[in-house]
Amino acid sequence: MDQDKTPQPGEQGAQTPGAESTVCSRCGATAEGTPVTWTCSVENGVPLYLCEDCARANIRSIEGRLDSSWW
Repeated sequence: MDQDKTPQPGEQGAQTPGAESTVCSRCGATAEGTPVTWTCSVENGVPLYLCEDCARANIRSIEGRLDSSWW
């Protein structure tokens, strides 16, 4: 991946090596460094970051699929 290229939403390698900012792999939002409110997952050995809004939406989606016995 070219270091000058801005990763697109959902693109593998959502964080450019050597960059000082983090890119959300879902919506493409950027932040300086890696905010503690963002979520990181490793898929196929590649770290993917979700911004606070996308992480919240993802968690709500997971919760919505749980059986009512979990609540």
